[in-house]
Amino acid sequence: MISPFSLQEADWDESPEKILLPPTDPNAEVMQIPGYKLVYVNGACPINYRVYKADSMIGVIFQHITHWSNGVDSLRYAESVDAAVGLDEFMTMTGYFTATTEQPFTEEELLDIEFDALTFDEWERLKRYVPETRDLVAA
Repeated sequence: MISPFSLQEADWDESPEKILLPPTDPNAEVMQIPGYKLVYVNGACPINYRVYKADSMIGVIFQHITHWSNGVDSLRYAESVDAAVGLDEFMTMTGYFTATTEQPFTEEELLDIEFDALTFDEWERLKRYVPETRDLVAA
């Protein structure tokens, strides 16, 4: 049975390593715009770029023949920087970015998260977790 999710290496047009290059890689195709770095992913029309602010990826923008877009709103932008700023403002406004001072989840909080959404490190913490039994009362 052929699954639509079973891609073989020969099915890739480009190497997955090339697509996922960070902006610091010398082989990455990087476009500098004020406040952001655009890293080419793939495509011809639209051309897909990952958008980095400082060292963090904030999303993806698209270069069409006549305009730029960012996928989070239905606006058409004349310049790449406008699409990147629109993406950045949207992500900030929706609270997608969290403060770096945020404390990690406690083990009790991790138990309330869907298991598929946990990271490897969170799984490891839960495996070692032993709940305290002092609050339990025998019935």
